[in-house]
Formats: sequence, C-alpha cells, structure tokens
Amino acid sequence: MFQAWLRASAPRRRKGKAGSRFQVSGARETLRTYDATLLIAFGGPEQPTDVIPFLENVLRGRNVPRERMLEVAEHYHHFGGVSPINGQMRELVPLLEAEFRERGPRLPVYWGNRNWHPMLADTLRKMRDDGVRRAAGFVMSAYSSYSGCRQYLEDIARAREAVGPGAPEIDKLRLFYNHPGFIEPMAERVREAIEKLPGAGLVFTAHSVPVSMAASSQYESQLQEACRLVSERVGRKEWRLVYQSRSGPPSQPWLGPDIGAHLRELHTVGIRDVLVVPIGFISDHMEVLYDLDTEARALCQKLGLNMVRAATVGNHPAFVSMIAELARERMGEAKPRWLGDLGPSADVCEPECCAPPRRP
Repeated sequence: MFQAWLRASAPRRRKGKAGSRFQVSGARETLRTYDATLLIAFGGPEQPTDVIPFLENVLRGRNVPRERMLEVAEHYHHFGGVSPINGQMRELVPLLEAEFRERGPRLPVYWGNRNWHPMLADTLRKMRDDGVRRAAGFVMSAYSSYSGCRQYLEDIARAREAVGPGAPEIDKLRLFYNHPGFIEPMAERVREAIEKLPGAGLVFTAHSVPVSMAASSQYESQLQEACRLVSERVGRKEWRLVYQSRSGPPSQPWLGPDIGAHLRELHTVGIRDVLVVPIGFISDHMEVLYDLDTEARALCQKLGLNMVRAATVGNHPAFVSMIAELARERMGEAKPRWLGDLGPSADVCEPECCAPPRRP
C-alpha cells in the first residue's frame, strides 16, 4: 500500500511537443538549453592542513561540539588528511567531456564543491567569465533529503549571490537512484564482491539522517527501491538495509538500525559471512573508508565475522554516460529512463519537499 501511495503522489512530468522537454515549476513551463555542465560535489581535504578548515566549513552554523569535530578529523588523518573524492572528480571531468564529444551535446564541464576547493562560488565566477549563462548541474547525490538535495540548491543560490550580476543559472538535474546508469554498475560491483565470498549475507548501507529529515523526503523509500533493484539483479532475495555514520546527539532520533548493531545481531544468530554494500554513497570517500573499511571491519574481526565490502559506483563508464544522458534528457534530446516502480524523479522539487530537519 505504501508503494502504491508513493506512485500516486509522486510529482508528474509534463511533456511538450515531440522532441522537447519542459521543466515544470507550478504552471510555468520553460524549454531548457544549456551551454555547460556543472558537477557539484561535497568536497574533501587534500592534505593534513586542510582537514580542520574543511570540517569547519562542513559544520558552520551547526551546534557540534569541537571535541566531536576533532574526533572526525582523526578519521581523515588516519588516511594522511586526504579524501579520495576530489581525485575522483578530477578523473570524472575529462571522462564526461569525452562522453559529450562522442554522443553530444558538446558541452564544457566544470566542477565546484560545497565545502572545499574548488569552491562552488569560485567555479561559478569562472563560468561567468567564460561566457556561460545557463548550465545543467549534476549533484553527486542519488537520493532526496535535505542534505542530499535541497541544501545543494541553497548552496547554488548562495554561490550565485556571491558572484553577483552575470552569475550563470544552474538547473539541478533530477535524482538518479533508480536510473539504469546507477543500478546496473552497482549490481556489477556487488557481483564482483559475491565472487570473493559467495555465501555472504547481503547488507546495504546508507548514511543515517535525522528522522525529522527523512520524514520530509522520500529518502528511505528511494533507498529501499535501489536495494531491491540491485538485489534482484544479483539474484538475491534476502537483504537488509542498515545505516551508518550517525553524527547527531543521542537525544535526536536518527534512522536505524546502525550497522554495528546489525553486525552484532548477525553474530548472535550464527551468521558468519557478510557482504556490505554502500549503496548510499557514490564514491569511496571517508564514510566508506573509515566507517566501513576500518571500524566495521574491526568489529567483524572481533565478532569472528568474515566481511567483504562491495565497491561504490565511482567513475564506472555507465555512470559517466548517465550524467550526459540526464543533461540530454533535460534538453529534450533523450527520453527519461528508470527501473522499478517509482518512475523518474521530478525535474523540480515540490516546495515542501526535503525541508531541513528540526533542531532538537
């Protein structure tokens, strides 16, 4: 019943004439054409001296104790103060440019981060100086939530305001959690991991968020759908979605169960092999490298569990092609594609969607 309610209440897309794609915002329809594509990522430090300034950017305006920030800083220092996400983005830019050259449209590709260099405002300033007036914005986040969707829209608005007159308009491309360009390579990563530990139980993980944040979006249902689609493609009927990387105060309810609690549960019922799939993440960044490969693996060793971790999608060729396809879709040059029951996400979020979480 809940899935049927989602299908009935999901925002509908409207089509213009054949070959055209219109963006819907209330009763207004506008044909979208672009002269660039902008990749928008979370960002991460690239040397030890970057770690604290980076985390201060991430936590600005939040009531997070400095002791907690320093604790997280040690996670980065564990890997030399370097997050892999910027390296992935540097590789992605020329791959996407090659995709556009091969299949069109021939759009230049820019890259800006939310929390570290290259900062989004600096990238928009360069785009303005290069003559870019409107760009398709691809956010490296597959699911709806305040932090994964609306906050990026706020970041874009602040960056445009900082740039001032002539700042390019940025249209955020739709969510892709059920797009074949995400699901199929994710299934490929899982099959590769199954070969290493064939009998392992399938455990999907995603970043936990406050319950109040989840209530204002379709984060949970989209994750459940992505897990189902991947598990079907690897021939597994049994799977579990758990959460990781909680960072809020104990008084604030967050989505669960936590992966640590679930691993202990598996140990209690006699399960010995576990395959962890970070389906909530696009790259092997810190929440994957530390929270899974370090902390969760150490817990598995303590409990006597054999653990293998599936790789994230990263810069898989199908994922790169999907980004270009979503831009063409928005320009009316490609039809929307999706898998499963929930249909393609709307081009424009509803006004009440993905509201910020209530502070305790």
